[in-house]
Amino acid sequence: MKSDPDGGNDSAETARQLMGNVAIVLVGPKYPENIGAAARIAANMGISQLIIVSDAPPDQDRMSKTATHHNRHLLDAMQMHADIGKALAPFSWVVGTSARQGRQRRLLTSPRRLVADLLPKLAENRVALVFGPEDCGLTNDQLQFCNAVACIPTADFASINLGQAVAILSYELYTGVLQFHSDSAGKSGVKLAQSSELEGMYAQIELTLHKMNFLKEMDYGYWMHNIRNFLGRVGLRSREVKFVRGFCRQVMSLAKEKDA
Repeated sequence: MKSDPDGGNDSAETARQLMGNVAIVLVGPKYPENIGAAARIAANMGISQLIIVSDAPPDQDRMSKTATHHNRHLLDAMQMHADIGKALAPFSWVVGTSARQGRQRRLLTSPRRLVADLLPKLAENRVALVFGPEDCGLTNDQLQFCNAVACIPTADFASINLGQAVAILSYELYTGVLQFHSDSAGKSGVKLAQSSELEGMYAQIELTLHKMNFLKEMDYGYWMHNIRNFLGRVGLRSREVKFVRGFCRQVMSLAKEKDA
């Protein structure tokens, strides 16, 4: 890394470029003011993309109340999707947020630990930080799209305002990027498969397991949850996804020959 007489402008520029690969995704936000607050926080931390998953566009005036003219461009360029799968399709690493635990939930980790795992992936992959509605958070079905899930630790009742949650995760990521660049001297990571590729693979795996009679009606949700959880954590490349899908096609072909 080049030394800089002004004390770190080179690191700040690299951090800006890396944070450009990050998007904030708000699923079903109930209060437009929280969208404006998220845009303000995102801009402060170098995040330039804001995506809303909702059936209806939010109120522009209410959003603007908590934003400033410096981050108005995020609201103007904000993407809207009715379906979370389509919203996350181009991203290669998806980070969910949740305060709830349970048998059907992914293993939760702290934002700091999550960021440490994420940083080597950031240079080569688009990353989505996903936040659920203010009253209930992300559902189990929505968390299925996530490679990892962060839980912000609290001393008491685990309830944090949506804007605060966005601020904490974005800050941890930005400060982590600054330190990571300094320590790694610009080392790049591995290009991972996009969410759309993974979803196609999961659908093919499920179809194949049904054909093999491995999945029964009463437990297929359990098995698919565990398969998605395992493969999501691994971080597959596109060619590895193609290999899995090719294996599934071969199994389906053999099953058809057996049935013939």
